[in-house]
Amino acid sequence: MIMNSYKILFGPFYCFLVLLLSGQTWMQAEARHLNHHDRTKLFAFGDSYADTGNTRKDEGGSWIEPYGITFPGKPAGRWSDGKVLTDYIAKYLRLKSPIPYRLRKKKPNHLKYGMNFAYGGTGVFNTSSSNPNMTIQIDFLEQLIQQKVYSDSELSNSVTLVAVSGNDYNFYLVRNGSIQDFPAFITSVVNQITTNLIRIQKLGVKKIIVDGLQPLGCLPQTTAISSFQQCNSTFNNLVLFHNNLLNQSVTKLNQENKNNIIILDLYDSFMSVLNHSLTHNIQNLLKPCCFGVSSDYNCGSVVNNEKKYELCDKPKSAFFWDGFHPTQAGWHAVYSKLKGMDVLQQLL
Repeated sequence: MIMNSYKILFGPFYCFLVLLLSGQTWMQAEARHLNHHDRTKLFAFGDSYADTGNTRKDEGGSWIEPYGITFPGKPAGRWSDGKVLTDYIAKYLRLKSPIPYRLRKKKPNHLKYGMNFAYGGTGVFNTSSSNPNMTIQIDFLEQLIQQKVYSDSELSNSVTLVAVSGNDYNFYLVRNGSIQDFPAFITSVVNQITTNLIRIQKLGVKKIIVDGLQPLGCLPQTTAISSFQQCNSTFNNLVLFHNNLLNQSVTKLNQENKNNIIILDLYDSFMSVLNHSLTHNIQNLLKPCCFGVSSDYNCGSVVNNEKKYELCDKPKSAFFWDGFHPTQAGWHAVYSKLKGMDVLQQLL
């Protein structure tokens, strides 16, 4: 009755009001559609510090117990007991973690959050891993752009994480590379990272995060020789050389092209957490939570149905999960430190 009275009272104006409100509803819906279409997406490249499930299940590693014991409660392809760097960057951007490239066709509804191209064990160059190096990972994104999976506007509004965590250097040492020639090799790695950053920018991505190297001399694989008591200063000095070169290169790119490339200072954030561990409720510093019973075995090793690894009681109290990777608690502490540095605010 009330609505009919309005019709009689306002006559033609009522019709105009209905059209106007309908138009507003349509425009609001269209705006929501545009916002959804052009929302920020996260694209990740790199290695196990960023990989959330690209490594094949038949390769074991991140797909075997007890990986994933904290999150999601079972092995899910993350090189940790739980969440890794990509998950925390996505959280900061208020996104769901981007879908692994390997699963893109199985979960097409997740493409709206971006995509993760990172594979555990890889580097900017070829390593002992058979997984695609970073150049090939970027090829994958380029192919998706050519296939119109992602538009120019989506790329322009997106963030890219570039994770380089030292696999090139591990491979260099495995091949008996000399310490004397290490600086020259570090220079070649940083030059290739720079080439990759330029290429990603040319694809249309405006905001890029690249991580500086974490203190490799503090990883359990390195500190095992000291019974997990002391970091290796020689390795850490090489890391600082890498990070210095990277800072110089990124600063130059940003100045010349007015770019927005952000360096995540993993070295200082790792060291800050390790030096102030009680602030983050972390008790086990350099000793990994999960490790092989001898140097012949790794976290998750099982032989003839017999576990060949040991697992700590409280992963939340340990910084390192295995010989290379932080626990979820470790990554959360590092993420908290990075937020305190205000560097992530440049992404918003």
